[in-house]
Parts: sequence; structure tokens; C-alpha cells
Amino acid sequence: MMIQCAHIQKYYGAELVLTDVSFEIKEGETVGLIGRNGTGKTTLMRLLTGSEAPDQGALMIRKDAVIGSLAQIPDYGREETVYHVLQSAFRPLLEARAEMTRLEVEMSLAAADGQNDLEPLLQQYGRLQESFERGGGYEIEAGIDRIAGGIGIPKDQYDRPFSSLSGGEKTKVGLAVILLQNPDILLLDEPTNHLDMAAIEWLEGFLRSFDGTVVVISHDRYFLDAVVEKIVDIEDGEAFTYHCNYSKYKEEKETRLLQQFADYQEQQKKIKKMQETIKQLIEWGNRSNPPNPGFHRRAASMQKALDRMVKLKKPILERKRIDLQLEQADRSGKEALILSEVSQSAGGRKLYEGVSRTLRYGENAALIGGNGAGKSTLLKSILGLSSPDAGDIRLGSRVETGYLAQESAPADEEGTVLQYFRDELGMETGEARNQLARFLFYGSDVFKKVRSLSGGEWTRLRLAILMYKKPNLLLLDEPTNHLDIDSREALEEALEEYPGSLLAVSHDRYFINKIAGQVWLLDHGQLSVTWGNFDDFRAERLKREAAAEAAGADSQRRVAPRGDGGAATGRATAAAQSGGAALAPAAGVAGPGPAAAAGPGSAAGREASRPPKAPNPAAVSKLERDIAAAEAELAAVDAAMLEPEAACDAMRLTELQAGRNQLQQRVDDLLEQYFALIE
Repeated sequence: MMIQCAHIQKYYGAELVLTDVSFEIKEGETVGLIGRNGTGKTTLMRLLTGSEAPDQGALMIRKDAVIGSLAQIPDYGREETVYHVLQSAFRPLLEARAEMTRLEVEMSLAAADGQNDLEPLLQQYGRLQESFERGGGYEIEAGIDRIAGGIGIPKDQYDRPFSSLSGGEKTKVGLAVILLQNPDILLLDEPTNHLDMAAIEWLEGFLRSFDGTVVVISHDRYFLDAVVEKIVDIEDGEAFTYHCNYSKYKEEKETRLLQQFADYQEQQKKIKKMQETIKQLIEWGNRSNPPNPGFHRRAASMQKALDRMVKLKKPILERKRIDLQLEQADRSGKEALILSEVSQSAGGRKLYEGVSRTLRYGENAALIGGNGAGKSTLLKSILGLSSPDAGDIRLGSRVETGYLAQESAPADEEGTVLQYFRDELGMETGEARNQLARFLFYGSDVFKKVRSLSGGEWTRLRLAILMYKKPNLLLLDEPTNHLDIDSREALEEALEEYPGSLLAVSHDRYFINKIAGQVWLLDHGQLSVTWGNFDDFRAERLKREAAAEAAGADSQRRVAPRGDGGAATGRATAAAQSGGAALAPAAGVAGPGPAAAAGPGSAAGREASRPPKAPNPAAVSKLERDIAAAEAELAAVDAAMLEPEAACDAMRLTELQAGRNQLQQRVDDLLEQYFALIE
């Protein structure tokens, strides 16, 4: 057992946050800690790190276990460089190295002064050196480069101040620090919130192979399914454990709630029947003439049994969540957004170049790419908050934009939630309070200062404002960050019903699967589009990677055939580079001299008289697969051109026809290669 919580209670002021939390975590388990915003997950994480103590109950963690903890956004001081932060994982070893350096100087000075009594210094140095080596002190730099490279921290970032990094970059560095500490227990609080997809996939692979124990707070359902094997659900101040991943947890929780509700109803029937019997017994006893005390004794006995009964709580089958209904005041024209050869640089670095794409009315697109690829910059350019270096960005006719930025609550905003909401929408106080209640701002919540709102509360407030502005083009930058799972699902359902156009920057793969009809990938300065959701994008990516690997393998086989032929080719090449004198012996020809290279008995003559080689079966098979795939794509484009929507849209038909021409040319080229190979 690594972690054991027994009947934990924790107060914040007069508010009881955790009422009765009990669970166990064994060595090597990866556990997902989930629950709605405000249920006490982060409080529980602080108890596990030891920064706070429970008010009641017992919390036991294995003695001498090394704990590594990652906050939502780490903080390491303003003046520290990234490399100094990474080195902080080895502070004891670095202190030992500094002490060894000091001893070396001291021993050198002592030897120069002719002192012979160096034995104590040598012994101290030897002990330090042994400890330094045993702790991996000579591999510090290599370890930093290995972990930093894996998680996506470039070396040119080492000298940057940590405070100048973005939220995602800080998360990567903080994660690297605790991974370098090689902890027994890894505590992660929303680690995917600011990571790009490549870093998330790397983290998933790392956690799957990590030997220690992992406890992770996360609302990323795709991530939870990929890494966890146990779910601890914090609800109403209690903990409920499920031995499965997130998808299976949803099924099991629904089954458990239905069973609890059936048990509750059955107990309520029993209680009602007992209460009616008690009442009837008392009435019979009172009506008896003379009064019969036996009825009263039986009624009192039954009442005691009823009082001793452990009453079941009524389970809540449907919990309140945000009531988000996205509508548009008026629809836009056919084309909502047109990007034409757009280019942008930042800080002397080219973000993207020649980006061209059209988003039509009613289309939903997810914009993905690595941190720093320029996704947020592109959204700001679309909104006119910044200008591209080159190209043209146009909004369609009657387009009204609604923008949700990736930002924290403004620290200088002194107004309350109610004031901020009313100022944005010009709404009366009573109506504003009613509408804010739809977004879970109840009672005194509306008087909270905006600057003190949590990330989830700030996002809920902005979604409420966005809903009442009724735009027909939504531009969302990481909209699911900080939202709990219930709020994410409400947002997904609202966007699925939304009639307007949507462009959302997101790394939430579950969210992209639900809402996207196309995926825009911004990578290495170029924009590519995949029709479908994230699973379709991933399948297409894997297909391209497999094709590239197959092409690379074929190329290697052509360059270096197996067996003696490969050796002969190498020797022939070497001979050619040395002037050709060794060509005949390298080809295996008996007899010396240049004359051996000519005539019917020569190697050249024998080669010319041989029948042509049979085509490579692997190459033929690969070409056949490529032709079949290309023809399938061609058929899909033909089907799309026959759809009624396309038939009424000249621009769409033009694009499809251009794509079809390219595909047809590709099929023709592949067929030409195929016939050339088999002839």
C-alpha cells in the first residue's frame, strides 16, 4: 500500500469541503482523481503533498516514499533560467559537487604549502564522490537533455527566464523537474491543460511505462482513458472508487446510481409501511376498551427498529450543470471566413506562411498544432486584433463573431460577477441573476470579485456572455481548459446544436471528436486539412507514417540488396571510385587484365545474356495498395460532388473538381509505375 485515506475531513473556515473521504492506492497504480469543480480535489492533493493536514481522519503514505508534485501552473521565481529550474531537481547532488570542488581547491592549496596531513580531506572527498556517483551525479546533464527532449523542451530555451514562458511551456518544465527527481509517487494536477498534443501523447507513453504510483487530477477524458486503471470520484465530500478507466467508470457509475435509487425507493416503501403500522397499532391500543398496552409496546418496539435503521441517502441521478444554448441572431453568408495566402512572423520567427482556407457557414473546424505554432495568433488576426505580415483575411457577409480567449480572469477587475455581466449585456439586476444561475452562479456567488474567480468560473461567466450576444461565427481558444467534465459535456452538446460556424483551437481530443467536422493542422508553418474528427485525423496520420516507413524500407532495399549482391555492389562502387582497376575481380571474373571485361565470356557479356529479373513482389504489392487507396479517394470525391449541398454550391464544386483532378493524376502516375514495373 502506498497511500491510505481513512474518513478524512477538511474544513476551509466554516465550510466542510471533505466530509468522509476513504480510499486506498497500491504501489504501481495510476489513479484518476475526478469530480466537479469545487468538490475538493485540489484540497485533497494538498493533503497528499503534506502542505496541509486533515482536520479529522487518518492519511498514511509509505515511509520514505519520494513524492513529486506538479501544480496546474508551476512557479520557480522570476530570475531563474529554464536550465537552472531543471537543475533544481538535483539540488543535493549539485551541493555535493560544489563541496567536492571546494575540497579540491583546499587540497591543492595544502599540497602547495607542503602540508602532509591530507588524509581527512581525502576521506571526506572520497565519501562525497561515492555518494555523488551513486546518485547519478555524472549523468545530470545527460538526464536533463533526455527528459527535456522527450517532453519537448528545446535546448535554445535553456537560457530563457522561466517567468517569460507560456503556461504550456511552464507546465512542461515543471513536469520535467519532477520526472528528473525519479519519484515513487507522482501527483499531477491538470497536467494536460497547457500541453500540446505531442507533449500529451509523450506524457501518456511515459505514465504507461512509469514504475511508480501516479495520482492525477484531470478532466481530459481521452487522457484518463489512455493512462488510468482506477478512478476515485469525489462527490458530496466523499470518495467513490471504481477499478477501471474513465469510459468504463461512466457505465459503472450509472449502474451504481440506478441500483442506489432502487434501494432507496425500496427502503422508503419499507419505512412508510412501518410508519403506517406504528400509527395503526397506536390507534388500536387507544380504541381498545379497556386500553390494550400490548399494542403500544409493539408500536414502541417497531419505532425503535425504525430509529435504528441506517437511512439511505437519495442519490442524485441528474446534477445541475450549465444551461448553455448557443443561438445566432442572424445567419451569415455562405462563406463565413476566407484566408488567402496569410503569413505571420513573431519574434524574428516565421509562424506560418501562405495559409489559405475557407470556412463555410455551418462548418465546424478544430485548429490544432504544437505550442508556439501560431494558432492563437491566427485567431487574433481573424478578429482584427493584429495584422498579418502578408495575405488577406476576410469575414463573410453578415458575420458576427464571438470570441473566447485563452486567458485568466483579469487581475485588475474590481467588479463583481453580477456587475461584469450586467455591464457587458445591459441587463436588469433581477434578470441578470436569473441568467447567471443557469451558469451555476447561485446566491452569494454573484457577488464574488471577478479577479478572484477560478479558471472554471471565469470560463463559465464568459460563456454566459457569449450566449446572449448570439454570434454566427464562434472563435474559441482552448474553451475546455479548466472546465469540469459536466461543463465540457454541456458545451459539446450546445456546439453540436449550434447552427452557425465554428473555429476552435483545442488539444482536447475527446472534445474534437464530438464537435469537429474538419481538423486544421498548423505545423511547420503550413496548414493542412483533414475531413472528419480527431480519430479520422489520427487514422490519416498513421496511414501516412506507415506509407513513409514502407517507402523508406523499399528505398533501403533498392540501395543495399541482401546477400552477396550487396557486397558485390559495394565492391563495384569502391572499384569505380578507385579508377575501375578492380572492377573485373570484384565482379567475380577469372583472368587478369582489361580484356577480361569484354566479350561473351566476360561478366558484362554474361549479364547481357541473362533473362530480365522478375519484379520485386513487395514493390508490386505496395503499388497495388496505393492504387486501390487512391481510387477509393477518387470515388469518395465523386460521391461528394453528387450530394445536393455540393450541387448548389459553385465554390464547393470547384474545389472538389480541383481535388479530383489531382487524385486522377496521382492514379495515372501510379498505374504508369505499375505497368513499368511488371513489364
